[in-house]
Amino acid sequence: MLCVCVIGTWLLYLPCTWSIALAADPGCLPDLGMLTLFGTGALLMRGAGCTINDMWDKDFDKKVSRTATRPIASGEISRMQALVFLGGQLTLALGVLLCLNYYSIALGAASLSLVITYPLMKRITYWPQFVLGLTFNWGALLGWSAVQGSCDWSVCLPLYFSGVMWTLIYDTIYAHQDKEDDVKVGVKSTALRIPGANQILAEWLHSGHDVRTCCSWDQCLNRPSLTILCCLQWPST
Repeated sequence: MLCVCVIGTWLLYLPCTWSIALAADPGCLPDLGMLTLFGTGALLMRGAGCTINDMWDKDFDKKVSRTATRPIASGEISRMQALVFLGGQLTLALGVLLCLNYYSIALGAASLSLVITYPLMKRITYWPQFVLGLTFNWGALLGWSAVQGSCDWSVCLPLYFSGVMWTLIYDTIYAHQDKEDDVKVGVKSTALRIPGANQILAEWLHSGHDVRTCCSWDQCLNRPSLTILCCLQWPST
């Protein structure tokens, strides 16, 4: 459980670090104070997201072997107790958010709608992983605005949607472990929508394909430049 929590926090935190690093002045390291602040926020909001998810999915989680022992699903914690705990998590997260500029406060608050509605998506669409990507990569927008005062959309949007696709891939792989239970319970996922997705991704990676995002400073435009490269390695002989 601890390992899952740490991994989830990192997956939420990494897009923040990318954006903060891109927003740094030329030749300067990213702001360590800002990185620490966002790390704290990622830990708190990852926890809040898990609490919200478990509250929404209590009845589903009871029927899935991987999630049946979760505290709310198993009855160890009531929904009211979870709600009180959630209030504490969000209060602490708000304290972190209020350390940022007004633009970033509004931008960060806007992400709460995604955090709340994401768990519902598996009930209505086979693409909940896409919505998770929109949620988990919000830091790609927020990190830049926290440093620069507002978003430069020509930089932030490519970074954001690259992160969304990254999340879509890794969470589709993760969702395969629950496919049989998902069918029984009646929830949807990209693992069910795309038959053989794991095999397709495995073959893609095994063949030597590599997608990389390269960042450099554009001296003419005086801003970061993003380049997404798709590389194909020569097959070994």
